[in-house]
Amino acid sequence: MRHERFEVETRYARHPEGDVAYQVFGQSQPDLLFIPNWLTNADVMWDEPSLAAYLQRLATFSRVICFDRRGTGVSDPVMLSSLPTLDSWMDDARVVMDTVGSTRAALLGDTEGGPLAMLFAATYPERTAALVLVNSFARWARADEKLVERYAQNWGVTAEILDLTAPSVASNTAFRRWFQRYQRLAMPRGAAAAMYRWVTQLDVRSVLPAIRVPTLVLHRRGNRHHRVAFGRYLAEHIAGARYVELDGADSFPFHAGDPTLVLDQVEQFLTGMRASPALDRTLATVLMTDIVDSTGCAARLGDHRWLELRAAHDRLAREQIARYRGREVDATGDGFLALFDGPTRAVTCAAETTQRVRALGLEIRAGLHTGEVEFVDGKPGGIALHIASRVMVAAANGGVYASSTVHDLVVGSGMEFAERGRHKLKGVPGEWALFELVHLP
Repeated sequence: MRHERFEVETRYARHPEGDVAYQVFGQSQPDLLFIPNWLTNADVMWDEPSLAAYLQRLATFSRVICFDRRGTGVSDPVMLSSLPTLDSWMDDARVVMDTVGSTRAALLGDTEGGPLAMLFAATYPERTAALVLVNSFARWARADEKLVERYAQNWGVTAEILDLTAPSVASNTAFRRWFQRYQRLAMPRGAAAAMYRWVTQLDVRSVLPAIRVPTLVLHRRGNRHHRVAFGRYLAEHIAGARYVELDGADSFPFHAGDPTLVLDQVEQFLTGMRASPALDRTLATVLMTDIVDSTGCAARLGDHRWLELRAAHDRLAREQIARYRGREVDATGDGFLALFDGPTRAVTCAAETTQRVRALGLEIRAGLHTGEVEFVDGKPGGIALHIASRVMVAAANGGVYASSTVHDLVVGSGMEFAERGRHKLKGVPGEWALFELVHLP
């Protein structure tokens, strides 16, 4: 499709679990990865003049990369029985960046795109030049089931939600018609209801301290859907974040009052950035495993048989770590320490390893925690590793145990956990809620 200043083409990035549709437009630097809310269709968004103008303005000072996440728009669908997770969508962003040759980009997280942008910035600081959050949130303060049901009933049929999310254009007939069509072409009605409910359950508060890139938080003062307290919380909990509160009540930045207020702030921030300092820490999910009663097993089996069995255990564990894109950090004798860039993959790896090792007649315990990992001379360290170790110890008789941080970040994965109470973890302040994995979809 052709627009006033450039031609936009929709292409596809290959992903093992489904292709991801993307567009690239604009010639300037830096690269800007535009991450809007979960309601997207890369083709149809250009049919709304205000959104097209917004994207064209972004392209005057950056090379814009935008994409439909799997399950939305013209990207491949996902099964309703297993919603996407934040780290699976983060994988979509990474694959698209790789496909277009972008090694480093600024991230613009718009409304529900914000949690994904925050997780990406903390997980891949070396690939994140800056972070801009517009009308976004770390956690939906209070999920309203009645609002979810109303949203589902009106999806693609009416534009009633605009009274709440975009009051400045709620009475604009042309915009309402476009929005209804945009909804229908973004995803089916049943999927939309499930997705909206999932959005209200997201919680990335634990990620905020790990964000170390230059950050700009923009929020509309009168926004009733994404309330201004959401933006203020982000600014207070992301180190060094710049916070700008703007007039208006709309969630969508491209038509709220005067959209140039948002665009001017974004352009000034991105074009006036200083070079980021060298980063020696990143967000990761730490997995620690250990064979239950290894000393007793060795005594019963004898040295030769025990060494054979442990070698088989090591081989199976390494296969699963590699399969789920983990990084083996250390072999601890009877277990492993590994880092993952996505909590869902880490939990799945732990569960699969437990099952496969059980076939050998061994039981392992696994502990998982997502947190900031520091690197000194290339070697990882920091409190996140200690917490994962203590979580593993809590699984004394075997099983996959996770901290509440991991539990919160895998919302939508279909994984089921059982609460295992609050624990004091040796050497770690406070009490920690722990969860045991009981079902893997």
